[in-house]
Amino acid sequence: MDKTVLKQRLKKQCIETPSWGYADSGTRFGKWVQNSAARTLNEKLEDAGQVQKYTGICPVVALHIPWDIPEDGNWDGVKEIADGYGVRIGAINTNVFESQEYKWGSFGHTDKAIRQKAIDHHIECIDIANTTGSYGLSLWYGDGSNYPGQVHFRRRRERFQECLVEVYSKLTDNLRMLLEYKFFEPAFYHTDVSDWGQSLLFCQAMGERAQVLVDTGHHPTNTNIEHIVATLMSVGRLGGFHFNNRKYADDDLTVGSINPYEIFLIFNELVDGELSDNEFIRGQANNVAYMFDQSHCLKNKIEATIQSAIFCQETYAKALLVDRAALYEAQENNDVLVAEEILKDAYNTDVRPLLKELREEMGVDPDPVMAFRRSGYTEAKAEERVKLHGVATGGGYQ
Repeated sequence: MDKTVLKQRLKKQCIETPSWGYADSGTRFGKWVQNSAARTLNEKLEDAGQVQKYTGICPVVALHIPWDIPEDGNWDGVKEIADGYGVRIGAINTNVFESQEYKWGSFGHTDKAIRQKAIDHHIECIDIANTTGSYGLSLWYGDGSNYPGQVHFRRRRERFQECLVEVYSKLTDNLRMLLEYKFFEPAFYHTDVSDWGQSLLFCQAMGERAQVLVDTGHHPTNTNIEHIVATLMSVGRLGGFHFNNRKYADDDLTVGSINPYEIFLIFNELVDGELSDNEFIRGQANNVAYMFDQSHCLKNKIEATIQSAIFCQETYAKALLVDRAALYEAQENNDVLVAEEILKDAYNTDVRPLLKELREEMGVDPDPVMAFRRSGYTEAKAEERVKLHGVATGGGYQ
């Protein structure tokens, strides 16, 4: 690919960071605290602004309700607050898995009143999305069962679909719904939305603006995620990504920390779609929402997010360097070795000098993580936030 065209595509790259990634988080056993971590929506948006400042490719912030309700409960000024920090609001994530009434599920619950409560929460999130300028809802459900015979699978699925369809009917034309899946946890016997097929079926029942959200950590070991990506893209249902990495299960480690080649192969399929001669596929690929969903409980919140953004930027650049004409020819000729070598050649290319040059053109420091660390922001915010909120304390997982 021509260097000028390559840079143009890299400058358009957009990655959505999660508000919860700037707050203290941990595991079901406890929470590891950082005094500099954000504790209010304003502080999360402020920290997100730092990631955008040092990367230039993270201008969007996903919110999680009720974790991100403003202190005064007023959403009218949130869009302007985000603008002030150089970011805008992305997906609105619903939460129907923490409250005690959801012990037996939300949309899958046997009690119609509980299902209605979950529906009302989603409608509230639609209102928040419209007020903040979001593009839609991001949905994940902990619904499922832990023991054989505990639930009636088909009845439960019917209830779940009925609720999703009702929420979809409340969407305004500017919004879409991204439905995530997870094969286990907290439901260990069965999960209502357990894989991409279950998610796709629900999306098809809802309508065209319902799409599948792929979390790279939500798969059994050795799952071919790039194949899932290609399949969903081919039917127009690939809505977004939660990029992270996992060693054993849903560890939510920073993206690229465990298996960077896997992420490259995923990006290769995405880029193949972006550059496709097929207008439908090209439009689908260029409308995928790229997001992080990572548990930065050991690394500094902002540094880890910047590190992840840089990795995705490097990997995207490598995928753009794949010689597609040669790759297609090798594939058509069943030349396995040459096809693989073409991918490996792009993957092994050192794109860091190119990206340093790109950042200088974008007015961003060539070394984002170290530039942020030198700024003293973490130390200043730790002092400021301890004075404002007190020393950070542990607790359950957020």
